Amino acid sequence: MDNKVVAHFRDGRVVKGATMNFSTTRDRFHLTTPDGKTAEVLLGALKAVYFVKSFAGNKAYHEKKGFGDGQVLGRKIRCEFADGEVVTGTTQTYDATRVGFFVVPADPNANNVRVFVLNAATTHVTFES
Repeated sequence: MDNKVVAHFRDGRVVKGATMNFSTTRDRFHLTTPDGKTAEVLLGALKAVYFVKSFAGNKAYHEKKGFGDGQVLGRKIRCEFADGEVVTGTTQTYDATRVGFFVVPADPNANNVRVFVLNAATTHVTFES
């Protein structure tokens, strides 16, 4: 099964495509772009990998960064990147000594299904109560 992903590089580049071999235990994965080209992506060059519902998204929708009153699975987390972007959600896999960790967005209506955040690209990671 292909995963639709949007790879955000630390240098500001963004590449959209599908991957079948993303793994948190390897230092690279392959991405096939919508035009059929395949590229090898090195995790060390990335800020985050966004697993998305669609590549188009909804530009009119503003993702909610807060949590509703429902029960959440995992720890509530807020991740800030050097470029100013903030990702909020829950995590069950945060470990500052690892390459990265998954975050499930706080807003279930967001286009992002989950985000793999690279620890080296964050400036602040805090847990919410």
